[in-house]
Amino acid sequence: MSLHAPAAPPDAARPSAPFVTAPPPVHDAWTAEDGDPHKYLIAFAVVVAALMQVIDSSIVNVALPDMMGNLGASLDEIAWVTTGYILASVIVIPLTGWLGAFFGRKRYFVGSIALFTLASLFCGEAHSLGALIFWRIVQGVGGGALMVVSQAVLLEAFPKRQAGTAMALFGLGVMVGPTIGPTLGGWLTDNYGWPWIFFINLPVGALAAFLIARYVHDPAGLKRPPSVDALGIGLLAVSVGSLQYLLEHGQREDWFDSRLITTLAVVGVVGGVLLVIRELTTRYPVIDFRVLRHRTVWVGTLLGIVMGVGLYASVFTLPVFLQGMLHMTAQQTGIVMLPGALATAVSMAVAGRLTERMDARVLVGVGAGLFALAMIQLSRITAQSGAGDFFWPLLFRGFGLGLMFVPLTTITLGALSPAELPQGAGLYNFFRQLGGSFGIAGIATLLTRYTAQFKAILAEHLVVTSPATLGRLHQLTQAMVARGADAATAQRRAYMLLDGTLGVQASVIAYGRIYVLSAVIIVALIPLLGLVGRASGGGDAAHLAME
Repeated sequence: MSLHAPAAPPDAARPSAPFVTAPPPVHDAWTAEDGDPHKYLIAFAVVVAALMQVIDSSIVNVALPDMMGNLGASLDEIAWVTTGYILASVIVIPLTGWLGAFFGRKRYFVGSIALFTLASLFCGEAHSLGALIFWRIVQGVGGGALMVVSQAVLLEAFPKRQAGTAMALFGLGVMVGPTIGPTLGGWLTDNYGWPWIFFINLPVGALAAFLIARYVHDPAGLKRPPSVDALGIGLLAVSVGSLQYLLEHGQREDWFDSRLITTLAVVGVVGGVLLVIRELTTRYPVIDFRVLRHRTVWVGTLLGIVMGVGLYASVFTLPVFLQGMLHMTAQQTGIVMLPGALATAVSMAVAGRLTERMDARVLVGVGAGLFALAMIQLSRITAQSGAGDFFWPLLFRGFGLGLMFVPLTTITLGALSPAELPQGAGLYNFFRQLGGSFGIAGIATLLTRYTAQFKAILAEHLVVTSPATLGRLHQLTQAMVARGADAATAQRRAYMLLDGTLGVQASVIAYGRIYVLSAVIIVALIPLLGLVGRASGGGDAAHLAME
């Protein structure tokens, strides 16, 4: 049944009446050339919604130790507060196009924000680990839609020639959010307690829901699927859930030495193959893989995966390095990373304008080059580095991210029709998220292995009988004796401190190797840009090369 009738508001769901001759809704007339007259209010609303989701993905991590103490949970148990949210949101992301058509996109968008906000309330009120995990899963179900639907709504509210501006506004929330999250989470946890990292969502969610309910409309021609692809939904949940759990916990379970991880890998791969076959052969698929027939979509999605791997490698490791190696607090880490976040905001605004005037591939290439330069600079950090040593690398990384994100999203989604846009946005975000998950899992494993490898190499060059080593051990032993330890204990502690120093130096070298690897991965984006034609947002539709 059509959700859009000629004589009804665009988001109404009622049977059409052929004898009614009322003019089409006003917004249909202006969408193509001028965009929605409330497009900047809509942009503010959807960016707030997306920012709320992005911040919540990172804000929880700094509060986990307080949750463990308050709820009496172990590290493995409290990890499900994060894992449950991620599993739920990742499963929902590729479903958003279908769910928006089934319920009506405006209704689904507002409902997702309401669900996310309500779940935030119950997360803050949770007095047991089980309740907290349950409501985090519910929160993930609501949060999975926010980023994807936000992109689709923005691209329809703005005219084609301003697609870059729309994605720049959206990117402000997506890229700046991970920087704000840990700082805000640390401040709220230290001053008000961990429940407030959830309570802060309540006014933000209410504002976003109100604005979207007031100004966003369903697109013309939106049709409700006549049937529910239950088998497709089931295969998606099983395959993606298995794969995401594998990536989240593979390192902890020692990967394929674990029977559980091996089983999940088989289930994830087989389920994924069956899902693709099912969705390509059923008449009303829950995920329309057919949008990948457009060259710009499948190439952009491939580029998004590569960018996700390289991007998350640095986003994931840098806060860990700052807090673990340099012993900075969450708030100090946020302050160090703030200039990079501001640089991202500025470069996105610039990229949004430039994308409308020049070849988007050039901007992506320049952004990849700046990002790689930043990674090479970060690879030279040491255990004695201070906050000032990170300023320029993070500034270059911030500019690079903005120049990559906006044009790449425009390249991928700019040529899709309004009917295909939600499915394309869902697949693009899903695969980029999956690339990020692969990146984090791979980087975590490589960090562990590189650290052990470099520690062994350093130990080979540490000769206990050498004067330098003996002198250092003597200094450490005397320091322990001065603190009240007996001779035997002081010597044992001296050896432990020396071993710890080796571990720190090995970790620093390992982080440096990871950043070089990130640079290589990002540079690999540049040749792939040749697979698409010239892309710019100027003029009519995005002039994106199709098949």
